[in-house]
Amino acid sequence: MPKRSNPLRRTSDRVEWWLCGVLVILLAVGLPAVSVAVGLATYTSQMRTVRAQSADRHTVTAHVTGAARTAGDTAVVKERAPVRWTDPDGTRHTGTAAVDHGTPTGARVRIWVDRDGSVASAPLTPGKAIGSGWSAGILAAGSVVAVLYAGRKGVERAINRRRYAQWADEWEQLEPRWSGRGA
Repeated sequence: MPKRSNPLRRTSDRVEWWLCGVLVILLAVGLPAVSVAVGLATYTSQMRTVRAQSADRHTVTAHVTGAARTAGDTAVVKERAPVRWTDPDGTRHTGTAAVDHGTPTGARVRIWVDRDGSVASAPLTPGKAIGSGWSAGILAAGSVVAVLYAGRKGVERAINRRRYAQWADEWEQLEPRWSGRGA
């Protein structure tokens, strides 16, 4: 608690002291609350996506029917290639799917398809949902710190501007008497 009887302690000093205390409390309470809430909300949302995609998609064995296409990048791990597969009911499908680099024509590959029989990407995994939740929580924590820091610096700047103006006014009154010029 600030010492109240100090004659050199101004109102702006007390305001700044209380502001720091409030910001420490907000940081101690707000940082975990916001980061956990945002992380859990993101995780929950991503897990809904995991369940929906897992229910909608399944793998089939397809045959590569043509040469894979790349964009000229030799570091490519996956390429797009035309594929063909047959559903359990005998319906034939064709599409373009991502296959490993260098997969030859005629090779058998596992691809993901949706309920309509269209090529789809692999469903989101629970591990990625967990990672998204952690990432969002960490970003939220960083945002809380940044906002509180910016608020602290903004108030500090305003308080210091007022202090410097008060000191300049006091010096204008005191300096002539001190230097003997105004006597």
